[in-house]
Amino acid sequence: MSELRSAADTAYVTVKELIVSGELPGGELVSEGDIASRLEISRTPVREAFLRLQVEGWMRLYPKRGALVVPIAVGEAENVVDARRLVEAGSVRAFIEDARARESVVAALRENLRLQQQLAVDGTAAQFSDVDADFHRTVVRAGGNPLLDAFYDGLRERQRRMTAASVTRDPGQISRIVDDHRRLVELIEAGDADGFERAVETHMLGVHGLRSGRGETR
Repeated sequence: MSELRSAADTAYVTVKELIVSGELPGGELVSEGDIASRLEISRTPVREAFLRLQVEGWMRLYPKRGALVVPIAVGEAENVVDARRLVEAGSVRAFIEDARARESVVAALRENLRLQQQLAVDGTAAQFSDVDADFHRTVVRAGGNPLLDAFYDGLRERQRRMTAASVTRDPGQISRIVDDHRRLVELIEAGDADGFERAVETHMLGVHGLRSGRGETR
């Protein structure tokens, strides 16, 4: 039983990562057999993984046909951006007056930026989206609110999926993201919480091809 559980967990983690990274795009139909062959396991743990992914909203199962990767829903990008802006801006306001905390956050973000710049040259969209998510999560964790931290972690995979899709469509987005992130670090270093909130919203809207005003796209 433990081996089956381990195989099911492996299948779950693998397939979810394929979806989040964009390797399995929304609208694609995936069979249990394809994943079982890829992982060299039986179909039973794959079926269990698919069921779990369906409950989480990543897949939709069709008997005898396979599992459909659920596309990013209409309005989902706007909802994720709204939630992220509120949490990130609130987190910055929570620590911005503490010079020592601000200095620590800036140092961590600049280290992350160095990795982003490296991946911009020789990384994949999936790798870059992972580090991008870490950049924003660093800001949230610095706010010191474990409830907001947990909530933000719940957005992480959707954020990664959206960013990976964006930079795959337009690789030039990566350099713009790095430039935006550099500006966000400068605003935190300057203690400008209002400027950060405006800049992070503009940044997220630009990355995901949205305009100010819900439901409008470029």
